[in-house]
Amino acid sequence: MENRSFSSLGKIRAIDALYEGCGFPRGERLSFPADDCTVHTAQALLLEGIDFNLEYFPLKHLGYKSAIVVTGMLYAQRAVPQSLGVRLGISSKLDFEQIRELWTGLVTAAKEHGFTQVDLDLAPSLNGLAISLCATGYRGRLAERLDPKPRSKDLVCVSGALGAAYLGQQALERKMKELEPYRMIVGSYLKPELEAGIPERLGPGHVAPSAGYFVFRGLSDALKRLCRETGLGVKVYAEKIPFEGNSFELGKKLNIDPVSAAFNGGDDCRLLFTIPILQLEEFRKEFPTFDVIGHLAQPEVGATLVLPTGAELPVTAQGWPEEEPQTSDN
Repeated sequence: MENRSFSSLGKIRAIDALYEGCGFPRGERLSFPADDCTVHTAQALLLEGIDFNLEYFPLKHLGYKSAIVVTGMLYAQRAVPQSLGVRLGISSKLDFEQIRELWTGLVTAAKEHGFTQVDLDLAPSLNGLAISLCATGYRGRLAERLDPKPRSKDLVCVSGALGAAYLGQQALERKMKELEPYRMIVGSYLKPELEAGIPERLGPGHVAPSAGYFVFRGLSDALKRLCRETGLGVKVYAEKIPFEGNSFELGKKLNIDPVSAAFNGGDDCRLLFTIPILQLEEFRKEFPTFDVIGHLAQPEVGATLVLPTGAELPVTAQGWPEEEPQTSDN
């Protein structure tokens, strides 16, 4: 089957060949470990030319990253991964071996994060490669009932450096010749890593976050969602935001402010949890890679960035309306 086209293989034979040796059974019925659990889902659609560029994106890395995106969404819900559904829209420029590379990356990430089932479907595409994913996971109902309610002064924590993925993408888009000094930054975009097993270490008997979000469309978007869904405000401190080592050096070369990249760049694949302040010490022991970048506040604060000078700026995000000024009834 080496280098054969999908038209010569046919859909059924192609899917059969992809499942051979991948480690996941095909078509098994999904079952959850207990009746006292809640099912959670996460969905994503990644499109060539918008979410990725095949001129520089290795297909194996792309498959891996695609699975990481929906896994991170489950982790933000504190849900243990169970099944991963994948539907690929394939253009005529891609042959079977290239899709095998993509599938290998997907399967690798699924194994690392404990998925027990991976389903695959293939379809033709006239507009480049499309990757549609739906991940399913579970969480115990007792754990959900015992979740603390978000409160002012809860700490905002993120799982790693922000802004690096956007800087790495821009370096690739602009075809920078010398990328070796920025290998970690470029890697943040091409093959983001996510610590496995996080949901099992959260909840009753462990640290219990009051809220969780997946940071993929920029920190600003996550903060806006946090304010909307909790009904509280949030303050984030610019000097507390973690950055990859050479972010400011690369940002200077690209004429991009790394802080702006962190807030509005996207593709970072980080987790954001709000933690009751009394659980901070335990949280730091269990999750030493997380950084505290701010705290929840009263609703009137909104989403606010605090500069090192003490000045406070409202957080804005693409797709979100501008904050309307407060008006008096008098």
